[in-house]
Amino acid sequence: MSKKHKMFSICLVIILVIVGIAGFNYANKNYTSNTETTVTPITTSPKTSGALKVSGNKLVDEKGNPVQLRGVSTHGIAWFPQYINENLFKELKTEWNVNVVRLSMYTAEYGGYSTGGDKESLKNLIRNGVKYAENQDMYVIIDWHILSDGNPNTYKEDSKEFFAQMSKEFSQNNNVIYEICNEPNGSTTWSEIKSYAEEIIPIIRSNDSDAIILVGTPNWSQYVGEALKNPITISDNIMYTLHFYAGTHKESLRNEMVSAINNGLPIFVSEFSICDASGNGAIDYNEAKKWIDTLNEHNISYVSWSLSNKSETSALISSNSNKTYGLLESDLSDTGKWLYNILTGENSPNPETNFENNINDTPSENNISENIVLNNSNVQYTTKLENSWVSNGEYFYLYRLKLKNIDSNDCSGWEITIPFNGNIKLSDNWCGNYTVNGNTLKITSVDYNGYIKAGDTIENVGFIVSGNSDLKITE
Repeated sequence: MSKKHKMFSICLVIILVIVGIAGFNYANKNYTSNTETTVTPITTSPKTSGALKVSGNKLVDEKGNPVQLRGVSTHGIAWFPQYINENLFKELKTEWNVNVVRLSMYTAEYGGYSTGGDKESLKNLIRNGVKYAENQDMYVIIDWHILSDGNPNTYKEDSKEFFAQMSKEFSQNNNVIYEICNEPNGSTTWSEIKSYAEEIIPIIRSNDSDAIILVGTPNWSQYVGEALKNPITISDNIMYTLHFYAGTHKESLRNEMVSAINNGLPIFVSEFSICDASGNGAIDYNEAKKWIDTLNEHNISYVSWSLSNKSETSALISSNSNKTYGLLESDLSDTGKWLYNILTGENSPNPETNFENNINDTPSENNISENIVLNNSNVQYTTKLENSWVSNGEYFYLYRLKLKNIDSNDCSGWEITIPFNGNIKLSDNWCGNYTVNGNTLKITSVDYNGYIKAGDTIENVGFIVSGNSDLKITE
C-alpha cells in the first residue's frame, strides 16, 4: 500500500472515530435531555466555598461571596436512625441537588438526649452524619432539637456538655454548623433564649472560633423581630432561625422575615414544610411557592422537614416505602415530590394532582371548625377541629386546645380527658403528655405549662388522632 493510501486510510479511521464519538455524545445528550434541569446546579460546598461566614445579613463563602444552602432535615434521629446512611447522603447530593443536611436530635421527647435516650448512640449517629456529609462534600447542621421542653434553659447543662464535646471533635471541620435551640416555645422569651445562647456560644467558641451558630427565636422560631431588637453581640457568625409551615404561616410571617432582613438580621430557615404547623394536613402549594420565591429573592438558606417515612404530610418519603436510599418517584410523598422539583427543576407528575387523587373520601361532616367546651375539675378546655383529611385510607383529625383555670386558686398542674364517639389512635401531639385508652384521650401538663393562674388561659396544646370517618368529640 502506498504512503498516500496509508495516509488516506488513517485519516478515514480517525474521521470514523470522531464521528462515532460525536454520535455517542449526541445520543447521550438526547437520552439525558429529558432530565436537564432549569435549576442552577449547586456550586456551594465545603470544598469549593470553604468555611462559611456571616457578613452583614448574608451567609457568605470564605471569599465573601453570598451563598445559599438548600437541603433536608432528618426527623428525630432516635426514631429514624436508618436515614443516616452514606448511600442516601450521596443520593441527596448528586440527584437532589442538596448541599446541607440537618441532623435533628430531640432533647425531651421519648428517647430524647435529656430524657432517657442513649446519649452515646445518639452522638454516634451525629458523628456518622457529619462524616457522611463531609464525604459527600455537603454542609451539616447539628441540631439540639428542643420542642416539648419549650425553654432551652430546661436542659442547659446537658447542652453545655454536648456542644463542648461536639465542637471539640469537629473543630477542624469546615462543614459543621451548630443549631443550639430548635424551637423555643410556650412563654419562653427572647431574653431567656439570649441568656442561654450567651452561655452556649462561648463553649463552642472555645473549640471552634468561627463556625456558623444558629439561634432559635421565640414562638417556635417565628419572632425574629425580637432578636432584631436585641441581637447577640458576644460573637461573630451568628444567624437567627425562622421556621414556617406554609399551610399555617403566610404573608404576615413572610413580611416579618423580610423586614428583619432589610434591617440587617441574618436569618436561616433551618426548618419548613408546605402543610400546616402540625406537620400534617393538606399541602398549600400557592403559599409554598410564595415562600420559596421570597427565600430565593433574598438568598436565604432553607432546610425541609423531614427525611423520614413517618405517616404525616411533611415526611418526604411515603409511609408505604421502607427504602433508605435508591428512592424512586413512587417512594416519595407528595411533599417529597414537590421538594425534589424545587431543588432540581426536573419535571414530574403534578404533585397537587397526585395529592388530590389520594383524598378519595374527605370526612366532610368534620371538615369544618367546631368548638366544644368541656370541664375537667378546675380546668375548662375548648377543643377546635382545625383540619381533617384522609391518607392511605385512614381518617385524620387535627385539634387544638385552649385551657382555662376556672378555679379561684392557681393550679400547678392539670389533667384533662377527651371522649370520642369511637376508638382513636394518636398520630402526633405537642405541649403535653398523652395517653389513649380506647375512645378516650388523656392529656396531662408538662413542666413548662402546668402552672395556670386563676382565671388565666393557656394555648398551644394540640394533637392529631385517627379514627372512623365520622369521628367526633362527645360532650
